Amino acid sequence: QVQLVESGGGLVQAGGSLRLSCAASGRSFSNYAMGWFRQAPGKEREFVAAITWSGGRTVYADSVKGRFTISRDNAKNTVSLQMNNLKPEDTAVYYCNANSVAIATMGKSFDSWGQGTQVTVSS
Repeated sequence: QVQLVESGGGLVQAGGSLRLSCAASGRSFSNYAMGWFRQAPGKEREFVAAITWSGGRTVYADSVKGRFTISRDNAKNTVSLQMNNLKPEDTAVYYCNANSVAIATMGKSFDSWGQGTQVTVSS
């Protein structure tokens, strides 16, 4: 198990930027695929972005492709999500995810979750 703590959420106007960070502690961070999910009010949690343990491959939801960038620093046990050109529909609680198997199993099994951080984008 790995413990995850998100930070960096807040209120921003449409077109603005935010950077979310997730600090991990516990078992070997570099063994985990890392990702971000989000959940808007009244909606199910959805995948946003993920990165492999080495950082060599990233995956994005179509809705954020070209606007969000995921990165990780295995020396600092952190993963970040740079969010640019934010839209009101990006408003949600954002959750950091660590998966001990692969990106493909994120949100299904072998997951650890943070407590979430609120992102609100005003129009």
